[in-house]
Amino acid sequence: MPASPDSTPRPSLSVFDATTIMVGLVVGIGIFRTPSLVAANVGSELAFVAVWVAGGVITLIGALCYAELSAAHPNAGGEYHFLSRAYGKPVAMLFGWARGSVIQTGAIAGVAFVLGDYLAQLLPLGPYGPALYAAIAIIVFTGVNVIGTLESKTLQIAMTATEILAILAIIAFGLLGSAEAPPPAPALAPETASLGMAMIFVLLTYGGWNETAYLTGELKDPARNIAKVLVLGTLVLVTLYVLANLALLSILGLEGLRGSDAVAADMMGVVAGPAGSIVVSLAIVVAAVSTLNATIFTGARVYYAMARDMTLLPRVGKWDERGRTPANGLIAQAVVALALVAVGAATRDGFKAMVDYTAPVFWGFLLLVGLAVFVLRWREPGRALPFRTPLYPLTPILFCLTCLYMLHASIAYTGVAGLFGLGVLAAGVPLLLFRRREPRTETEGGPLPAAVGLSD
Repeated sequence: MPASPDSTPRPSLSVFDATTIMVGLVVGIGIFRTPSLVAANVGSELAFVAVWVAGGVITLIGALCYAELSAAHPNAGGEYHFLSRAYGKPVAMLFGWARGSVIQTGAIAGVAFVLGDYLAQLLPLGPYGPALYAAIAIIVFTGVNVIGTLESKTLQIAMTATEILAILAIIAFGLLGSAEAPPPAPALAPETASLGMAMIFVLLTYGGWNETAYLTGELKDPARNIAKVLVLGTLVLVTLYVLANLALLSILGLEGLRGSDAVAADMMGVVAGPAGSIVVSLAIVVAAVSTLNATIFTGARVYYAMARDMTLLPRVGKWDERGRTPANGLIAQAVVALALVAVGAATRDGFKAMVDYTAPVFWGFLLLVGLAVFVLRWREPGRALPFRTPLYPLTPILFCLTCLYMLHASIAYTGVAGLFGLGVLAAGVPLLLFRRREPRTETEGGPLPAAVGLSD
């Protein structure tokens, strides 16, 4: 039966489903790449562990802010909906453009490049092998998500479970390994150590938790359950990351971490030999697959919300009732991501190019979402808040200050790629000319789908 143009997302995800997707979004390639970069910017083993704990605390604070917004304003548009209610449709539409052309598609291309790099080691396809693998992966997992939410959800649960088991094995080998204690690392010169830079890499590794906001349109009883998902997911992430880094530190030591480009493989090579390194390489492939699938799953949800506020390309936001997915949005997202893969293939490091491209735009809009906690409380004093951010206003202030610092750092350190991302953001301004002018009766951000069973 053809999908109705008015088909809308249905609440089909449990707390377990959504928490699994959140963990799968975050636990991925970062934990296998950034510990050496963090170690190079801290002066002691204690500081190394402390920044990972601090990053977890900041992530939890951000999750609590998002929990308030998501519980009070549940919608499949996630951050797009929050920005629309707080600042109006023009800001939300610009965010939708940024997400579709920079933030989400850049993240998809970046993760696909990591997957391609490791697959190319196992089965080389020539100088452009990583890019070819990246493109094939985007096409395959977009197809899985177009088929339906149930199919992509099942795949995500299986991939995340495999991924976590692999990381737990690394933790066990590291903490229980029989290797001799590594020598203490020499102190870094004051001009070399930089806790600020270390936090940039730590928060990059924790990144992705905010994608959970896009699941509220499909989460059962989101007003009550979204806070559970965000808090449970964050606690799982902090536990995994801190233990994993303790394991790496216990085997390689801080100096060993500083000199390693593949920390997990090197650690497993010490305690388990070459076979251990192969296992870790396979685990990284699984991690990249899990992250890629989850990022594609949540990414296209913003097209559904954005298309309801625009007269241009309305079919991009069409919800496919048969598969319970924004099928056209998924296809549009894949086309942009494939174009970015083509651009990244022309650079020396496709993954780094995508990180640099997305960072300034991402942190700028995350700052606006954090400020929306204050704006919406002020603009809608009578609105019931099923979940309130603890220690308000201190916690959202700390979150906003963190976003502001990360915005500054990302502009200062990403160079031309970051400026190019900002240029692409500016290129979306003409889209505001296609804003729908007719009055909307439900919400400023567009009517909430009746099938969700919530009023806003």
